[in-house]
Formats: sequence, structure tokens, C-alpha cells
Amino acid sequence: MPTIYVDPLITMNTNEEITLIIHFRTLPAHAAVAIAKSSGYSLSQEKAEQEVEASHLRFRRDVQRFLSEVGIPFKINHIYKTVFNGVSLSIQGNKIPVLLQSPEIAAIYANKEFKINPPYLQY
Repeated sequence: MPTIYVDPLITMNTNEEITLIIHFRTLPAHAAVAIAKSSGYSLSQEKAEQEVEASHLRFRRDVQRFLSEVGIPFKINHIYKTVFNGVSLSIQGNKIPVLLQSPEIAAIYANKEFKINPPYLQY
């Protein structure tokens, strides 16, 4: 099984619910088309979009099998298909290792909000 990047900010030894950003292995359609073109391959936008849809279907099947069927509660909060391909998902921290059985997952990140203050420019 390929390596999955796990954000070090994620606490997996807690019963508390954690919201994750899950990044799939399948590239977003526009990125897949651009990479194929730069590599000398032909990939239509339609085919790339079908691959993205298929990756979401595979992930839904995985969470059904690994989580739902064994009674592990989770919630898919948001589906991403444009800038990157994946989902936002809430699950108990100590259940994350079960989720990592999905071969669709490339990386998981803590869903953290970052704020920056623009520099103050005095004129």
C-alpha cells in the first residue's frame, strides 16, 4: 500500500471529533489534463472529470466498508473537486487509522483556519 501523509497536527489518540481534509490520489481534472499535455499524452477534460467522479465513488465505498459497516460514526462535510480532489470529513481521532485503509487517500491534513494580518504600510 502506498504511503499516506498524515499531518503532524492531527491527534489520533483522542475520542474527540476531529475535522480532516482528505486529499485523494486522483488529481483534479484540470491538473490531470495539464500534466498529461506537458508529458505528451492526450487526456480529455471529460475523461479527467470521470476519473475524479470515480475516485469519489471509490472513497464512498471505502468509508461504507471501513466505517459505516462497523458502526464508526463520521460525517462528510464538504466535497472538493476543483482546486484539489478530496473531502472534508469529521471523525473521532482514534478512528483515523481505520480510515487510512482506503487506498484512495494520499494525505490527511488537520482542518485549521489560519489568519494573517497584512502588513501595515504607512504612507
